[in-house]
Amino acid sequence: MKGFVILGLCAGPLYLAQSLQVDTVKVHEIESLTFTKRLPVAKEIISVEKDLDRKNLGQDLPVLLKNQTSVISTSDAGNGVGYTGFKIRGVGGTSINVMMNGVPYNDSESQGTFFVDVPDLTSSASQIIIQRGVGTSSNGVSAFGASVNVISKDPSDKFYIRSDNSYGSFNTYKYSAEAGSGKFWNNWLSVMGRYTKIHSDGYVDRAFSDLDSYNLSALFEEGRTKIRLMAFGGKEKTYQAWNGIDKATWETKPTFNFAGAIYDADWENIVGFYGNETDNYRQNHYQLLWNQGLSTSWNLETTLHYTKGKGYYENYKQGAAFSKYNLPNQGAEAYSDFIRKKWLDNDFYGAVSTLYGKIDNVDLNFGVVANQYFGKHYGNVTGVYYPQISGHEYYRNRSVKDELAGFAKGIYKWNQLEFFGDLQLRNISYDTRIISQGDGEGADLSRNWLFFNPKFGLNYKINSGKLFLSYAHAHREPNRDDLFSNPDIQPEKLHDFETGIEKSWKNFIFTANLYYMNYVNQLVLNGKINDIGEFIRENSGKSYRMGVEMGAVVSLTDKLKFSGNATFSKNRNLEYNMANASGVQHLGETPIAFSPEIIANVLVDFSPFRNFSLGLQNQYVGSQFLDNTNNPELKLEDYFLADINVKYTMNFRRTDVDFKFLVNNVFDKKYVNNGYVYDGSPYYFSQAGVNFLFGVSVLLKK
Repeated sequence: MKGFVILGLCAGPLYLAQSLQVDTVKVHEIESLTFTKRLPVAKEIISVEKDLDRKNLGQDLPVLLKNQTSVISTSDAGNGVGYTGFKIRGVGGTSINVMMNGVPYNDSESQGTFFVDVPDLTSSASQIIIQRGVGTSSNGVSAFGASVNVISKDPSDKFYIRSDNSYGSFNTYKYSAEAGSGKFWNNWLSVMGRYTKIHSDGYVDRAFSDLDSYNLSALFEEGRTKIRLMAFGGKEKTYQAWNGIDKATWETKPTFNFAGAIYDADWENIVGFYGNETDNYRQNHYQLLWNQGLSTSWNLETTLHYTKGKGYYENYKQGAAFSKYNLPNQGAEAYSDFIRKKWLDNDFYGAVSTLYGKIDNVDLNFGVVANQYFGKHYGNVTGVYYPQISGHEYYRNRSVKDELAGFAKGIYKWNQLEFFGDLQLRNISYDTRIISQGDGEGADLSRNWLFFNPKFGLNYKINSGKLFLSYAHAHREPNRDDLFSNPDIQPEKLHDFETGIEKSWKNFIFTANLYYMNYVNQLVLNGKINDIGEFIRENSGKSYRMGVEMGAVVSLTDKLKFSGNATFSKNRNLEYNMANASGVQHLGETPIAFSPEIIANVLVDFSPFRNFSLGLQNQYVGSQFLDNTNNPELKLEDYFLADINVKYTMNFRRTDVDFKFLVNNVFDKKYVNNGYVYDGSPYYFSQAGVNFLFGVSVLLKK
């Protein structure tokens, strides 16, 4: 199987043909997408309907994107439902700038991307734009690995009703209903709505997920005016699976889950598990997008947004001190068992406005961004054996983060050349205060950062393609956990150099790009996690990531197409220092954690007859380290995965019925793609062996 992948390493990015020839239904009206396609950066534009629909059976977006260039996806529960995440070029989710319709989605404080809070997001998306590297100026934090913009689909011009239902391994099921009104009121207005229910028991023991999501959208179009009003979000309840398991347990009981374990009086044997060791969160997004044509050459896009999030995670705390929760001892008892809930209640709101225009041979793009985040953190406990202790609040703190940014971008065309410039100025302030003191909860600190991020590039047009060269300088602030662990932590700096080629022939499309990302004070994962499974980061001094990304699509016949992508990289800390009991150990040059040197995908699409398609996806990921010490005992082995998906469509007069079948990890490979280090030993997040999903979609149309 590995040999099959190696033979395909000269092949290129998944769905590259579609990336260069995007489905333009409604999309031609989005000026930002038109501008993005001309940028001298490494990018992919993914059509959800063409590229992801046939495997969209309940798994989260990071898992559906796992075969994209330089992408690795992982799942806490092991089967792609619940808490999932991805890395691009070895960079984790806190350094990937995720947006929804240009609105920042990364949590303002943690900078994490929690797709579990917006289940079935893919079903309401039209395109997904991935820019690898720094890319260009966008909203939210600076991208240090990639930026991902999820563009919602517009309501259809015609009335329809759609139902998507699936069932598969680990009692995973999805029920979804969607309806669109079509255009009415003088063809000015159209609306649509979707509701989805997803459940899975999870591959890992007790790692169930109960997910609900919705999407409501209204579109008003008249002349040069286009206004979209959207409300979307979700509610999740997931049993915690963020503790992982040690290597010995993984080898014998890979599905074992320590979360919720209750021990005997000697703390030697597990006598049971707490049934509600869960994460509970609700997130609602509201967006008003106004696209106004000012003239034939100028267009203004303005977005007002508001996101409300509230929820908690619950733990059984055995043998905890009363004093830890600001409680007096109960008689002679200083310790007892508690049910703990840690809450997060936050509001995020702001405005994004971008002006697009053209003067002679110059395309211009001016933008301003103003956002504010207000978050409340608090916790309460209830006594297991002391019912008089009920919902006692033992800490509270609050945080405010403000951002004001502006950018100007331009592309000047001169014969076969296009010159690109991009200047961004970001001002960020963060203030967090303790309202009531808890045991190690919160801090009193205030920080302010002012970043200037210039970017320049060049396109040279060739027959059916282009050559490009770009440079980007970016800065990025630490997150909440970074500051709490080290108040003196420094912001990151990055010099990103990229060059590449895009070229197409009649039946063949090829891309390749070289990148060199030179960091100062890169915040790398140090292999450790905190008490909620979030990875801890630290400044690594000078470091770099360099590599080549290649891709191709070849259509042998109308019925058979091969595609693929490959990334070969080298990722190094140059002066890594590790603190230990005896002081600071100078390790010098070491591999950066979670950064495999080879990622490759080979894909086959076969359509032997009308309305039937068969897809084969093969992925190879090289070995990677769990921390930055270059310790061979802390290395994840390389792995190869193969997936199969099948789709068959039955067409009736006004009804289409799709049958979809997806088999993941066909060869039942036992593998790990994520983990951490505890007390010098590796801990793993188990991933599922062979598993399947079967779905039926029914579309009723007028």
